[in-house]
Amino acid sequence: MTVSVGIDVSKDKHDCFIQSAEGEVLMDVFMISNNMDGFRTLLEKIRVCVSHQDKIKVGLEATGHYSYNLLGFLLDNGLPTYVLNPLRTNLYRKSPSLRKTKTDRVDARTIASMLLSDVGLKPYTDTAYRNEELKSLTRYRFDKVKERAKLKSSIARLVCILFPELETLVSSLHIASVYSLLEEFPGANQVAAAHLTRLKALLETASKGRYKRNMALEIRDAARNSIGSWMPAKSLELQHTIRLIRELDNEIAEIEEQIQSLMIELDSPITTIPGLGFRMAAMILAEVGDFTRFASPDKLLAYAGMSPSTYQSGQLKNCYPHIEKRGSRYLRYALYNATKYVCHWDPTFAAYLAKKRAEGKHYNIALSHAAKKLVRLVFAMEKSRQPYCSAT
Repeated sequence: MTVSVGIDVSKDKHDCFIQSAEGEVLMDVFMISNNMDGFRTLLEKIRVCVSHQDKIKVGLEATGHYSYNLLGFLLDNGLPTYVLNPLRTNLYRKSPSLRKTKTDRVDARTIASMLLSDVGLKPYTDTAYRNEELKSLTRYRFDKVKERAKLKSSIARLVCILFPELETLVSSLHIASVYSLLEEFPGANQVAAAHLTRLKALLETASKGRYKRNMALEIRDAARNSIGSWMPAKSLELQHTIRLIRELDNEIAEIEEQIQSLMIELDSPITTIPGLGFRMAAMILAEVGDFTRFASPDKLLAYAGMSPSTYQSGQLKNCYPHIEKRGSRYLRYALYNATKYVCHWDPTFAAYLAKKRAEGKHYNIALSHAAKKLVRLVFAMEKSRQPYCSAT
């Protein structure tokens, strides 16, 4: 006999429901606290309801960090656990009735019923649980990089106010030599008043010899004829922003070091794909988790939200379907960015992208086709555990 346990997870407590495959209620909805005593109570009640011959299925929704501790407890105690998509449970709950009935008690029953009715569900594995550490790191890095990008936009805005001519003299505002210059002399007035010897020494040291006396002269002359405003408050903001960016650079480097250590342990074959660096490879692996959960590459594409949407009613059909964008936005970000580099470095992917462009497709559309090709490749390589071998 199969025994199904449905758990509706929340912050401080969890509602649980236990029933048999025949629909018999073995334990009506009961509440446990989100602590070790509550977890042990749940384990005891499950053991009371099952015998050694019974097959157990424990299900809960993917509710982020609220379910993480309970999930680890269930896996550590050898209970087959299924993590359900909240969208699916919501649709399943609505299917028997048009009434809007959503309570914690109803959700626990819904989850238990879904475990018995959906035979295609795959149990959550210990590998996927341990993969959460990699996911935490890759998402944390993503947020830090996004934060740094905003600060870099602020640098460009402030330079435009304080010393707009500087941008035409250097290859980029976001290089070490420019940051060192602006941190000490945050504005055209300060640069104009600086001693040439100090400017030369600062630029030469920060640029590792790339910028010498001639560049120092150019920058000082531009500063003396600059239209930049004298605004001490903006200069202070510029100095602080540069310091924040440097702090973020150090934090991101530390995060990437941890990610690289985990990637070495995983020893994934997808890192052998030309152009697929360890950062994007780590994000792909972290967001996908256990590849055995997916029966085919199409399932993985749907999980990433990259499947085309379909709409048909009578004679009306969508002639220009968009991708669904319902899955992990982090996974889509990683796949699209990885595809750009893979198409640049691998001849097979470069030819495929060129072929789609020759068919008249927009670059972004052609890139989405290449991204789907990359998903199929990643899926096959993770299944076979074989390194990349180019078709050319």
